[in-house]
Amino acid sequence: MKIVFRVDASTQIGTGHVMRCLTLADALSEAGAGCYFIYREHEGHLGALIEQRGHQALALPLQACKPDETPADSLAHAAWLGASQQEDARECALLLQTLQPDWLIVDHYALDRVWESQLRPYCRQLMVIDDLADRQHDCDLLLDQTYGRDTQDYIDWVPSHCELLCGSMYALLRPEFTHWREYSLARRKDARLQNILINLGGVDKGNVTGQVLDALHSCSLPSDCAITVVMGATAPWINEVKKHAKTMPWPTQVKVGVSNMAELMANSDLAIGAAGSTSWERCCLGLPTLMLVLAENQEMIANRLSSQGACTFLKVDNLNTSIHHLLSNFVPESLTRMTLECLHVTDGGGAKRIIQHLGLSI
Repeated sequence: MKIVFRVDASTQIGTGHVMRCLTLADALSEAGAGCYFIYREHEGHLGALIEQRGHQALALPLQACKPDETPADSLAHAAWLGASQQEDARECALLLQTLQPDWLIVDHYALDRVWESQLRPYCRQLMVIDDLADRQHDCDLLLDQTYGRDTQDYIDWVPSHCELLCGSMYALLRPEFTHWREYSLARRKDARLQNILINLGGVDKGNVTGQVLDALHSCSLPSDCAITVVMGATAPWINEVKKHAKTMPWPTQVKVGVSNMAELMANSDLAIGAAGSTSWERCCLGLPTLMLVLAENQEMIANRLSSQGACTFLKVDNLNTSIHHLLSNFVPESLTRMTLECLHVTDGGGAKRIIQHLGLSI
């Protein structure tokens, strides 16, 4: 089976879309499929990482993209594409003619039915990965891994024959999270605040990481506390954050482009993180989280997980006060409560469930 992904990463888009597609591609590859990624060469693209993971990366050059006039009814995220949908589809069609994939999988807020319909003749079946439920799609299968998402949210946006996979039971997590789950949950039976993990996504273009470190600096944390900051290799504030880490009252290390995220999460007692796709990773491992919304599409995730009790929702514009208040009044029982609620969200088996719908199994 041959699978082609159309997905982008950039300093504006972030890395989450590519990372979740890579998780699915890794599972498909293990099941015997060949995976190809079509991406545009935005600043902060992850073409090298895609190839490092053993998949073929096919670039659409930025300099070749001269968008048509933006229509009045263009999508909310149209500017993220770097071309018009029609131009992007034409460029992709040239590649797909040769590849002739069994599945074309698209994960992009700037693409909808206009693009999908144009590429229908070049693939056997088409899958969409989304979490907005805000535009029309022409697809055979749609995945939205958001906790609490209902198939009714997409009924008016997809063809009648489209199969809908909705909810966090389908969350795309790498196998390492399932591997570390039992260990992670076992060590949380003795709740404590000794290791804090900070991860504000792969890019964090606004340097919210620095604001979090500022807020923690004035908190009364245990004397034996240690802080770990994880950043993506394309994050623009890495050097500033490293300098900031050296001024912290507790040992604070900054890790860049890690390959053992599940292990780091499993050995952390509290995370301060964004409400993106890493939310499902933290829930799988029962990791209590102070959650921040760094993009509009993250609000639904944060609100639903907070209502469930699986995290505590913080606002970026009130970080110093809110973090100081929460940690000054910290009790171990609050960590235990969050861990228990996380267990209702996902078990880490989403990738296996999805590839069965694509006609493969592992």
